[in-house]
Amino acid sequence: MKTFWTLTLGMMALLLVSGMVPAAAADDEMVEVKIELPEPFFGGTPIDYWSENLEKEDFRDRPPFMAPKGTELVSAGKPVTSSDKNPSLGELKMLVDGDKNYAKNSLIELADGTQWVQIDLEAEHEIYAILLWHFHEGKRVYFDVVVQVSNDAEFKDGVTTLYNNDIDNSSGLGVGADKEYIENNKGRLVEAKGAKARYVRLYSNGNTADDMNHYVEAEVFARAAK
Repeated sequence: MKTFWTLTLGMMALLLVSGMVPAAAADDEMVEVKIELPEPFFGGTPIDYWSENLEKEDFRDRPPFMAPKGTELVSAGKPVTSSDKNPSLGELKMLVDGDKNYAKNSLIELADGTQWVQIDLEAEHEIYAILLWHFHEGKRVYFDVVVQVSNDAEFKDGVTTLYNNDIDNSSGLGVGADKEYIENNKGRLVEAKGAKARYVRLYSNGNTADDMNHYVEAEVFARAAK
């Protein structure tokens, strides 16, 4: 037994000295995920809205987002579907076209009431972050923001809810405990902690300016599932 442990410890020491590390350890190395933000909008009128569930606006830069090595943007150009198949502004494919500008020609407008958009990553992934921008030309709060992932395109089985600020369950997806927030150019980053899924679905239910639902862009940062 003594000989075994002597050999094992010797091998570990050799790996450390040589810079070689086991593959599993290398896969779990945490690195910063590069996120590109759009230009902020300056102007507009102050928002006239208060809720006990509204978080205080944070003007600081977001801390670097760390994720396992190999995590990258996987949603660009992927198929998008929606509960509203005919948006009154824009096209569904604009959700993942990389255009995050606040201008209205970058905007998708969906009908009123609870509506969703869905991204098909075309394979199961380990998802670490979902970043979404509803509309950041001026200050707005979108209601009943819910973010879910699943391997079921119909979201009937194996659904994981990552974010839910619907505190009165008015959208019927369950009572959420997350905060409402004021839109800005930083978007809302939802951590997924490696949840495995192929589909990402985003819900909302109107906003403080009108009853419609809007999206400028959504990004999913993930790596192929093992």
